[in-house]
Amino acid sequence: MDDDQLDAIFQALSNPTRRALIEELATGPANVTELAEPHDMSLAAVSKHLQVLADAGLIEVEQDGRVRQCHLEAAPLSVAFSWLTQYRVFWEDRLDALADHLEHETND
Repeated sequence: MDDDQLDAIFQALSNPTRRALIEELATGPANVTELAEPHDMSLAAVSKHLQVLADAGLIEVEQDGRVRQCHLEAAPLSVAFSWLTQYRVFWEDRLDALADHLEHETND
């Protein structure tokens, strides 16, 4: 995955409404009307959020007549998680080193 794609994923996930839509789609496919119901916004506004998610590759939207069915695409989330995991390991190592240092100082 290139940097532009990773940037698009994190930008898409930076919005709480889009994160909520991802959570809803994690339970299974839904159409735009179903996704809009729990949110206090118009269908057009929800559609714009869904477009951002689709552009980032996080969801796929299929047109069936007048109904647009959405489903989650997990692969990009997995790539983003892998990228984050390498920094989690880094910070865990740093915090472990700090704990060791502080423990050593209190024992002196």
